[in-house]
Amino acid sequence: MECMSGCARPSTLAVRAPGKTAYLFGDLTETDLPLIRTFLVLYRRSDDGNFPDARVLGDLRFKAVARIPG
Repeated sequence: MECMSGCARPSTLAVRAPGKTAYLFGDLTETDLPLIRTFLVLYRRSDDGNFPDARVLGDLRFKAVARIPG
């Protein structure tokens, strides 16, 4: 997507799937890649896109700009 209106917190990443909570992350760097991979695996395994304990996402949880119910 050309613009995700994340200029204040570049680089941004949006993740969404039908029937699941969508996420928007900002201020991402290369060092976040392992956490992003972990998030994607957990997100795929989740029925609704929610996590009972966000601590499994490490510091990535602090880079969440938005969480949009599915």
